[in-house]
Amino acid sequence: MTAAKKTSAKRNTTGRTAPAEAADAETASAEAAGGKTASGRADGVKGGTGRAPKPESRTALVRRARRINRELAEVYPYAHPELDFENPFQLLVATVLSAQTTDLRVNQTTPGLFARYPTPEDLAVANPEEVEEILRPCGFFRAKTRSVIGLSKALVEKFGGEVPGRLEDLVELPGVGRKTAFVVLGNAYGRPGITVDTHFQRLVRRWRWTEETDPEKIEAAVGALFPKSDWTMLSHHVIWHGRRICHARKPACGACPIAPLCPAYGEGETDPEKAKKLLKYEKGGFPGQRLKPPQAYLDAGGIPAPPLGAA
Repeated sequence: MTAAKKTSAKRNTTGRTAPAEAADAETASAEAAGGKTASGRADGVKGGTGRAPKPESRTALVRRARRINRELAEVYPYAHPELDFENPFQLLVATVLSAQTTDLRVNQTTPGLFARYPTPEDLAVANPEEVEEILRPCGFFRAKTRSVIGLSKALVEKFGGEVPGRLEDLVELPGVGRKTAFVVLGNAYGRPGITVDTHFQRLVRRWRWTEETDPEKIEAAVGALFPKSDWTMLSHHVIWHGRRICHARKPACGACPIAPLCPAYGEGETDPEKAKKLLKYEKGGFPGQRLKPPQAYLDAGGIPAPPLGAA
């Protein structure tokens, strides 16, 4: 069963989505899409109202955005950061290493790194050439070696070997920007933050939550649509959806659980069977990106990623 059919069946069983609410959501999506509904109808054509499409109001945008998040929470109830880590230091280093590569590649590389250098004190005095050799599979290994050794030295010298829990301190570390800082704050310390990675940027613009292109402006615009308490899990939901269904080049529109709410419906494959073949990771029969995922992910049918060198 596709993600779209599964979610639809769940709503029909529980009765949570009333027809009027569904119609309102589709209308809001239609307004944002220039009068075209997710089912392909358009105002002024057979079945339409004949009125010119209206711009989406702020209230309608907030309602649509929050409903998308609720729908994605049902599809990905086990959403989590897809970097393996056991403590804030490991998450910080792994996030820095994830630039310009996949979380899977990082997860296949960090076990060897942390086995040899388990603490900031160890990595701060490491031989750069030895670290480079470990990090070679992650790409840009020389620059990343400088970053992880540099941030380790800063942690030892300025913070007693502990990863700070404040944004203003984290962004002062070598190789650490706001995106990395919010990953650490949200997932290691439970402090809300929005992680604006490439998937997040693409989807929130595709959904017309914002037209901003600067990450900090996107962060502010999207953050204003949701309660602060939702920010961390919202980031996971959006990123997971971007990795699995709403791809950059060919989104799997026909298998998308939020199609009626999406103003960009139709940019990708709309045939359900063809769209199903585009699904990635566990929803397409493939493993996720973590070697050691949370138990909730495994209980839901997720599959651990293969270790480095596995077929």
